[in-house]
Amino acid sequence: MINPRPRNTISLDMRRFRHIPRAEGIALLVSLGVGVLLLGIKFGAYYLTGSNAIFADALEGIVNVAAAAFAMYALMLAHQPADADHPYGHGKIEFLSAGFEGGMILLAAAIAIGKALDTLIRGLPLHMEALGVGVVLMVIALIVNAAVGWFLIRTGKRLSSITLEADGRHLITDAVTSSVALVALVLVRISGWTRIDPIAAIGAAFYIAYTGIGLLRRSAAGLMDQQDVDDAAMLRRILDSHVGERGSEPRICSYHKVRHRHSGRYHWVDFHMMVPAYWDIEQGHRAASAIEYEIEQALGEGNATAHVEPCAEAGCSTCDSAKPASLQ
Repeated sequence: MINPRPRNTISLDMRRFRHIPRAEGIALLVSLGVGVLLLGIKFGAYYLTGSNAIFADALEGIVNVAAAAFAMYALMLAHQPADADHPYGHGKIEFLSAGFEGGMILLAAAIAIGKALDTLIRGLPLHMEALGVGVVLMVIALIVNAAVGWFLIRTGKRLSSITLEADGRHLITDAVTSSVALVALVLVRISGWTRIDPIAAIGAAFYIAYTGIGLLRRSAAGLMDQQDVDDAAMLRRILDSHVGERGSEPRICSYHKVRHRHSGRYHWVDFHMMVPAYWDIEQGHRAASAIEYEIEQALGEGNATAHVEPCAEAGCSTCDSAKPASLQ
């Protein structure tokens, strides 16, 4: 039963958090808490060293915290049941969350490139005496980011959450930029050539931007209902298995107009299936329900809807093999 509620309103009722599965809630809290901690560590390292590479990494740390906070709200909303205004549920907010994170990553990359170029032109000095401390802090940030990123990606894939997976991939990207900053500091300390630092910062920023573009593309694909290749293959395999006189029960004559889309982690499928014209409504309904259920089980979280049509093909083997003796 769909429960109506006032149109165009988004409540911040904290009771909505109860809809978030425990595993996802824990993952989000870990992401947010670690993000705040590492943000302090990175800006502390930047303050001590004046390193552009660390500054680029610290900017991404701001994105981590903002993205984790938005992800928590996105999942809170995504798990809300369908209502009168959103009969397909609220799952697409997960694609919006990934797009938000991708956009912030691009902004951070642009700022980092601008600061690094300014340093190359003006020749701002590094605090050479503090490079050792900066190296230690960046090693800590690298290890923690990699561990938490791996945890979020693994959890996101297991729960089919693009929000958690995007957050995890962002943290892995953050770990890569931390590695670049770490290598830059070591090279500067060994060689004394300070221009290595802003050059490394520019390289890290381009890598950050590449990741952000990837998240934006995936977000746009979901919001625009781009067809999933893996889902398409799975649907063909299931439907093909029921076609023809040698198909598995319930046997159908053919199918067409197969469409499918994602709403976050939820899948929506509709298709037309041709059945023998002499079937009654109850037979058609039973066959449609059985195939719908099989598809929904394969999808995990989803809904399949079949439109039943009478077969008009002359000499259809399925019609002939299932025809009652009284109609032959």
